[in-house]
Amino acid sequence: MKTWMAMAVSAVLIGIGAAQVLAHGDGAPQPVDTTGLKPLGEDWVPENPYRGDAKAIEIGARGYNSNCARCHGLDVKSGGMAPDLRAVEPNAEGDSWFVARVRGGAMRGDAVKMPPFEGLLSQEAVWAIKSYVDAQPD
Repeated sequence: MKTWMAMAVSAVLIGIGAAQVLAHGDGAPQPVDTTGLKPLGEDWVPENPYRGDAKAIEIGARGYNSNCARCHGLDVKSGGMAPDLRAVEPNAEGDSWFVARVRGGAMRGDAVKMPPFEGLLSQEAVWAIKSYVDAQPD
């Protein structure tokens, strides 16, 4: 009887643990539906064309939460694991840094600190996410 009970408890604990591991997703980049945003074309624009646009902020919130929050924190409030993106200025210089980092990722030595999202997120999705980041209070 004790063996059966121990196995049942173990199965429940393993199930709870697996649910917690999957709670934040699998880490794979998630597509961002940018329906409703003005298409920007193939060539990347140098500054965020959606800054302050309510629709872009709404879309950016979904894109951020499904692709960025696991490292950069909910509501763009970093817990220290990755840079606090609220410190990136909402101007041409900040936009340039943000797009370069999102597209190319970040390495420290041989370690990948942030994967590149080039070819995974559209220009519209990246600028919508930056619009959401820009809209967050410090």
